[in-house]
Amino acid sequence: MTAPSGYVRYRIPTRPVPDRVGHPSRFLVKVSRTGLIKLLLREWIHYRGRLPVVLSRPCVYGVFSGPVGGLSPRQRLCVGCLRCTVQYPEMVQVLPNPLRLELGDSFFTPDAVDTLMYEAATGRVPVRGAGFRGAFSGPGWDGMWTDMSEIVRPTRDGIHGREFISTAVDLGPKPRFLLPEDFVASSPSPEGPLSLPVPFVFDMLPKGIESLELYRSLAAAAERLGSLALVPWAWARNMPASPAVVPVVSPAEVKEFEPQTRPPMVELDGWEAAAFERLRGKGIPVAVRLLYGQPPLPVSESGAGILHYVADYHGRTPDGFVLEALRSVHDELVRSGVREQVTILSSGGMAAAEHVPKAIIVGADAVALDVPLILAMQGRLIGECRSRESARIDLPAAPPDWREQRVLNLAGSWRDQLLEVLGAMGLREVRRLRGEIGRAMFAEELEREAFAGIAGFVG
Repeated sequence: MTAPSGYVRYRIPTRPVPDRVGHPSRFLVKVSRTGLIKLLLREWIHYRGRLPVVLSRPCVYGVFSGPVGGLSPRQRLCVGCLRCTVQYPEMVQVLPNPLRLELGDSFFTPDAVDTLMYEAATGRVPVRGAGFRGAFSGPGWDGMWTDMSEIVRPTRDGIHGREFISTAVDLGPKPRFLLPEDFVASSPSPEGPLSLPVPFVFDMLPKGIESLELYRSLAAAAERLGSLALVPWAWARNMPASPAVVPVVSPAEVKEFEPQTRPPMVELDGWEAAAFERLRGKGIPVAVRLLYGQPPLPVSESGAGILHYVADYHGRTPDGFVLEALRSVHDELVRSGVREQVTILSSGGMAAAEHVPKAIIVGADAVALDVPLILAMQGRLIGECRSRESARIDLPAAPPDWREQRVLNLAGSWRDQLLEVLGAMGLREVRRLRGEIGRAMFAEELEREAFAGIAGFVG
């Protein structure tokens, strides 16, 4: 009889968590009640009182199947197929809901908010049978496509658990080479790579809604995921010890940074060599938070092994959209021959699950999530939500366990969608996706190759 194995396959505990406040339906269904009653009377006479025929409804989604049928349509079930308006144009109108069009902002569109809300409420992968109905390409992430192949289809079972696809990543510097003494069993270095089972962490909250209660909910969700939650030192110092909390310390706060327990990592908010050396002297892995546009080499050459590059919430940077800026940072480190000694975290511009693998393809090791976490907790954006300092958000009151589970559901859905991408590419681990530009196609490059010789083409 063999001894039981200690291995347990990683999974994220998801379960349905209903919305706390009403979410506007996609469509408004307007029915002429007088016309409907007249129609029912005509059909009653025509079909000689056969109720099953008279009371049959033209909607397969159940919009008119409530207690009083079409007299009070169930608008939340409408998918906009327009069958009812085609069959009874004089009686039924299906219109876009103006309240839904007010969700989000110019970057976090109503469709993106709808999708995030579904993922947070169910923990499932959103699937629409009608397929993708958007533009062929567009700005930002929509100008990049992941390259799938039917040939590798047998490896697409990772989401169902029939095979193993790893989503684990390492944060921190790796040795350039191994010495014989490295193979001798010893305790790991405190500054060695930090392994996470998912390639995303939770970034700091917008300043307008920061609270100890919210940070505790994010830290609890991150702890259950085995991931990390970045928390400003002013809040982290008052939180209970957690293996998931990463204090974010400004250079001015470094002198007073004395955590009661050793955190898994600490992040320096802005580059200052003296502050970095002081933090590193505490034997804790140190990440450096930088704005896109700041060169990576001076920081990495000073010993920083984790660079956290930050765009605004809409993905804007001085070097263009975060896709181009991240690719530029990655390429610069590759050309200098130090890419394997540096881990890149990227935050800003993440609005959908597909943006995680796309960010990894153009050079990130992992990403930090921000606004999607707030939307998962049914936060409502007021105006343009562009930066941590200026964002205005209306966040409904909710118990901590509700918020925690909504974040877990979002993480579970996004991880499943990452597994789908990896499986479709034939990759068995997400580490192999980093910088794998051959797995992507860029609309701008393809158009230039196809049309550059044609008169009138503007590349």
